[in-house]
Amino acid sequence: MIRVLLADDEVMIRAGVAAILATDPEIEVVAEASDGVEAVELARAHRPDVALLDIRMPRVDGLAAAVGIRRSAPETAVAMLTTFDEDEYVMRALADGASGFMLKAADPRELIIGIRALADGAAYLSPRIAHRVIARLGTSGLTRRHPGLERIAALTPRETEVLGLLGAGLSNHDIAARLFLSEGTVKGYVSAILTRLGVQNRVQAAILAYEAGLVARS
Repeated sequence: MIRVLLADDEVMIRAGVAAILATDPEIEVVAEASDGVEAVELARAHRPDVALLDIRMPRVDGLAAAVGIRRSAPETAVAMLTTFDEDEYVMRALADGASGFMLKAADPRELIIGIRALADGAAYLSPRIAHRVIARLGTSGLTRRHPGLERIAALTPRETEVLGLLGAGLSNHDIAARLFLSEGTVKGYVSAILTRLGVQNRVQAAILAYEAGLVARS
């Protein structure tokens, strides 16, 4: 069962998202928060697999809450679900450790796909967001903060191979199948890669994979 924390200050939005998630029998909303402070507290208490946060919330916004959750419940994958797709929000969310960014206006099926991907250890960006992130790879604040191309040279051949597949959007399960490894072994490689590159999550590692030319740009 994939356990989800849902945080949004609008009751109707929370109800709608919860209803969409309920259509998948393997997803369960274990807690709901109406602001960022409550979201961090509930993440610490429930340790969900995925925290789905609105950006604009009272007391503490979703971006700040994402930072708090990454610190207090690092095993929880954090994703933003918002009506706002401005580059400033996207890049800040990714820089602060979010593993996903989805839009409320997207197809409801995309929400299910994103939650499943995040729970499986992958990153997930709405296609509209992903295209813009890739377009900004050469100039984004993320790549300036983590230039790290020389760090990629320090990876082992197998770690470099895993990084390339991670950058292409494959989950741990898919990477394991592609390389004929156990999923646990892949998780170990991913953890080592994040540490060596000095990045917080798979999204930031994927950006460096693009910068290093490990993933073909379409």
